[in-house]
Amino acid sequence: MGKSRYQTRGQNAVSFAEGRTNSTRLGPVSNAIVLVVLVCLIGLVYLTQVTKTNSYSYEIQELQTKQSALKDEQKDLELTAARLQSIDSQAVADASESLVSVAPTGSIEN
Repeated sequence: MGKSRYQTRGQNAVSFAEGRTNSTRLGPVSNAIVLVVLVCLIGLVYLTQVTKTNSYSYEIQELQTKQSALKDEQKDLELTAARLQSIDSQAVADASESLVSVAPTGSIEN
């Protein structure tokens, strides 16, 4: 076992073998393929996000339609309640006209 195998103080622990060809590099065709795959993946992510946004916008539009319908119904109910209150107040007014007024006869003294 030689000294070069063990790490000594002040030296790097990694050594590179000489004469070795760097076979881990990608060629131009492999680079192009990897680039196309990455672009496809980014496009897929973009399309899923757009689809989610569109589905949420349909739900929002549906809820806004329901909200406007409920507001119209509320206005109709308020008008009906006001009309019924006016009918009741008219009946009370008619009944109060037929009552006999009482004049005070005297006062209580201590």
